[in-house]
Amino acid sequence: MAGTAPTRTVTEQTAPTKTAAEKTGAHTDEAAALIDGARSRIDALDDRIIGLVQERMAVSAVIQEARITSGGRRINLSREMEILGQYRDALGKPGTSLAMTLLELCRGRA
Repeated sequence: MAGTAPTRTVTEQTAPTKTAAEKTGAHTDEAAALIDGARSRIDALDDRIIGLVQERMAVSAVIQEARITSGGRRINLSREMEILGQYRDALGKPGTSLAMTLLELCRGRA
């Protein structure tokens, strides 16, 4: 076909492989290795945190179901205030935002 651009192979389309230092923003290989190891640890921690949040959501659903079945409300605001205070005391002001997000996740659908 006249006028069409030549197709490029997948190899030509991908960016060149970056060094460890380039991937991490470090200026030395030693720092890059340290950062890579720390990032791997963070990834493992994030996996555990996600699993714990999912477990918390399941336990919260059991509590909500029992409360609703017994004629209570889906949400217990005084308990949520306790949780907000606990996170704020442990983590400072950003802890309150984290707790709010967690509570939203665990409330389920109305």
